[in-house]
Amino acid sequence: MVYFREIPDYVPALDRRETERAIKFVKDVFESELAAALHLERISAPMFVRSGSGINDDLSGTERPVRFDIPAFDITAEIVHSLAKWKRMALNAYGYRVGEGIYTDMNAIRRDDDVGNLHSIYVDQWDWEKCIERSDRTLAFLYATVEKIVGAIVDTQARVQAQFGQLKHKLHRDVRFFTSEELRQIYPDKSPKEREYEIVKKHRTVFVSQIGGVLGDGKRHDGRAPDYDDWTLNGDLLFWQEALGAPMEISSMGVRVDAEALQGQLAAADESERLRYPYHAAVANDALPLTIGGGIGQSRLCMLLLEKVHIGEVQVSLWPEEMQAACRRAGIPLL
Repeated sequence: MVYFREIPDYVPALDRRETERAIKFVKDVFESELAAALHLERISAPMFVRSGSGINDDLSGTERPVRFDIPAFDITAEIVHSLAKWKRMALNAYGYRVGEGIYTDMNAIRRDDDVGNLHSIYVDQWDWEKCIERSDRTLAFLYATVEKIVGAIVDTQARVQAQFGQLKHKLHRDVRFFTSEELRQIYPDKSPKEREYEIVKKHRTVFVSQIGGVLGDGKRHDGRAPDYDDWTLNGDLLFWQEALGAPMEISSMGVRVDAEALQGQLAAADESERLRYPYHAAVANDALPLTIGGGIGQSRLCMLLLEKVHIGEVQVSLWPEEMQAACRRAGIPLL
């Protein structure tokens, strides 16, 4: 589906060449800020995995990966959606210990995603993962981690604005935390997206937790795959995007499933057959470290900090012809 919102009288703060320089600056600075805040090391990561391995991220459970054959050794592979499961296996294979973690560049094709101001079929993010103690599997630990990430983002913004003086919008460092059920009770007559709009417009920086399970009205706030985040210990980080006048999700993250959470969520999703895969069996047998992790959108962060109204201003992707024409009319310079 195609969504496009035109912003009247929009004039980019940075032209194309300035934008390209600023994109590199944002990525260089934020990587160092994130690594320092969470004690992470950069590692290499795959762009594709074997089909049928159970390693790829199923996101909400309905998205189809891009698959291709490899004649040289007769297998089928698929482009990753994210690296949620692979990172946890890498932490184990590489010998990382509690308090240590990794981050990596992840590039994906999500062909079933909507496209619009905030959405592209091309996804680039920093995927990160960190080993934790069992006693860290709490909302308090999750929220403390969110505050560190927000601090890294706000500190990055300060350095970006010192370098590019045309940028003026200020992000809020103070995060407000709400569970998805609390949001439902605050806005019982609104949809989940409408609830997010209202709460982020009011508080500017918000973390909505406990996404994936059924709420009090029998519905879900949003879909989540059952085999990586613990639905009671996960959430989305959203900022108010001043240029667009809308909330923007920058990160989805969470404490990962342990054996009990995995088996319970697979049963709830009627997906218990996944326990045949090596990753799932390893979690069920406590053979992988307990971890926390997530993804932080690179283009999304650049769009937020560089005050852009369309994600195509900070990444090169494919867009419908009618959207390209609308962007030209609105003065939105797509890369």
